[in-house]
Amino acid sequence: MWPLNGRALLAALTLGSFARADVETDLATVLPFGPRVAGSAAGEQARTYFEAQFRALGYGTRREAFSYPRFEDLGSDVRVGERVLTGRALQGTVGGEVTAPAVPVPGVGTPSDFGKVDVRGRIAVVRRGELSFLHKARNALAAGAAGLIVVNSEAGELRGSLGERVELPVLGVPPAVGAALREGQTVSLRVRVREGEVHGVNVVAYKASAEPPEFLFGGHLDSVPGAPGANDNLSGSLAVLELARRAVNTPLAARSLFVLFDGEEDGLRGSRAFVKANPAVLQSLKAMFNFDMVGVNAAPLAVGGDSALVDAALRGTPALGSFRAGGDSDHASFSAAGVPTLFFHRGLDANYHQPGDTLADPALIRETVDAALRTVDAVQSAGRAGR
Repeated sequence: MWPLNGRALLAALTLGSFARADVETDLATVLPFGPRVAGSAAGEQARTYFEAQFRALGYGTRREAFSYPRFEDLGSDVRVGERVLTGRALQGTVGGEVTAPAVPVPGVGTPSDFGKVDVRGRIAVVRRGELSFLHKARNALAAGAAGLIVVNSEAGELRGSLGERVELPVLGVPPAVGAALREGQTVSLRVRVREGEVHGVNVVAYKASAEPPEFLFGGHLDSVPGAPGANDNLSGSLAVLELARRAVNTPLAARSLFVLFDGEEDGLRGSRAFVKANPAVLQSLKAMFNFDMVGVNAAPLAVGGDSALVDAALRGTPALGSFRAGGDSDHASFSAAGVPTLFFHRGLDANYHQPGDTLADPALIRETVDAALRTVDAVQSAGRAGR
């Protein structure tokens, strides 16, 4: 099935003939496009660039389009006197402007917490934690509040979702803003939101003579508004491209798909659309490898996912860490469909979802690809040993 033995295959993949400068060139080309928000012109520029790189290597490419609704914050804030304090509307809230006294709610916003204060016609202020945003909002609405402000429990802005629509303006704010909201003080809450339809596009690269794929290497190409997304997740997208470069003249290329997902930041939209549209592909896959935030050493490179794949990765690269993979990146869509998955990740860096996400280390991206290729070899070696 594999003309090269494991050792020879790994050598061929790792030593490839491509210039060591390729990843640097890719970073320098794509990063200036700006934030690659799903549906944006910058996202389209990035897709076009990656398609050209895959094709130059001899891969065919196809686009898989999908649509979904998206909630957008158009600029929400709370005003205290002449001060304008910024916040983020929680997804699922309604828009609205309310001027009323602020009422800090003790506890975390349970019904009994709201029973200790009078929030009728007022703006309730509650801290994050223990209770979901949805339940805090429902409890505030039931208590008669005209608006709700949720104060983050850690430094930085609060981004989140109610999970479903609640007929109440709800704003998330950093701790410093929460500290400025004193009991009885009249404030003006302004929640400006819009709901529209996003047209997302996944890019799939493959060999024209490909057999049913055994491996899928994926990462999301989109970023959040305001963040150039060098680490999150141009680094993962470049890892996928680098894998395609190194594999191009080996048997691995004919048994693999290389996929750049759109809309991950809006709830794994691209990977979910791919899984739904490609049931036959899922049946042949031995593994889906997901690369997300692998260009900054916030923590040592680690893997999470299917236990057999984690074991294979650790056999190939004993220095790897391991973690329990959650549902917050594209591997989760495949795992839910029964595909074994392996998630490569270096932790959340200080510029996560921030305008400062402008740096990614090409050496760390290559190191991630090295570990992925050693994992492929370990998986194949185990398969041969079992026959």
